[in-house]
Amino acid sequence: MSSAIPRSTRCSAGRALPGTEEGLIAFYRGAPRREPRTRTNERIRVREIRVIDDQGEQLGIMPPPKALAIAKGKGLDLVEVSPTAQPPVCRIMDFGRYQYQEQKRAREAKRHQKTIEVKEIKFRPKVDEHDYQFKKKHIERFLADGDKVKATIFFRGREIAHPEIGRRILQRLVEELGDQVTQETMPRREGNTMHTILSQRGPGKGAVKKG
Repeated sequence: MSSAIPRSTRCSAGRALPGTEEGLIAFYRGAPRREPRTRTNERIRVREIRVIDDQGEQLGIMPPPKALAIAKGKGLDLVEVSPTAQPPVCRIMDFGRYQYQEQKRAREAKRHQKTIEVKEIKFRPKVDEHDYQFKKKHIERFLADGDKVKATIFFRGREIAHPEIGRRILQRLVEELGDQVTQETMPRREGNTMHTILSQRGPGKGAVKKG
């Protein structure tokens, strides 16, 4: 037996809401917060501000209308740069140019925030030449993208008794990659594997660690 949807819903304060759908809207708190906007010109509505002119000189504390008149006399804007200071600090500047420079700096910072990943490439001790060259090209591409590479040799059965084969493969790999690679760790055995960590060579770094 289906129950009827009530035409009136009460909120926690006891006030009746005019319907289920409208009641849901009344309780919704998911609206995204807006980023605080930089206040400029007539939008600066405090009693007094500390003013810095477009040459970086301190003009002292004054009411916003007086500072705005100075800014407009120079064909510039009055921009609040430190709203939490007492009193707030404002600069006289070209706000459009300021916004452009801030956006440019943000793009540059984002460009340099690439997350470095460690990509693993696996080899077998009996890897054939075609497979070896194919995997080496993958390593070269990962290094060119700025990532690190974990080159791993997997041993099976009796292969584990001949670790020198895996070491020769890794050493050949490092030598053939040449100046573009830094060997961060020497070949290391862990259980039935042996691996080394490679990264793109940076300025002033040696190609291969000795030890």
